[in-house]
Amino acid sequence: MFVQIRRWTITEGNSDKILERFKKKEGQGPTLIEQREGFISRELLVKNVRRGEEEVIMIIRWESEEAWKAWEKSPEHIAGHKEKIKEHGGKPPKPEYVINMEHGSYTVVE
Repeated sequence: MFVQIRRWTITEGNSDKILERFKKKEGQGPTLIEQREGFISRELLVKNVRRGEEEVIMIIRWESEEAWKAWEKSPEHIAGHKEKIKEHGGKPPKPEYVINMEHGSYTVVE
């Protein structure tokens, strides 16, 4: 199994903005990522407020690193990012409420 983790540190009161972007909408069918071969699951976690900051973590599980790479290179995934960049004048968007964003990819060994 292969796991991708994204961690956002955001200003207090704004975790809902990150969650809204990635939460499945009620009544919506499977999302594009959920339809990808090799996708296992996705979880969103929110940490309590501390020092005026909130933390949101997204964990995505894949059957293999190859399945994740196929998603990253897929036309659907690339198109989603291009649309966001286009909406923000040719620059990758970083909302002002995002203090920091980290990500990592891991192979599950046990």
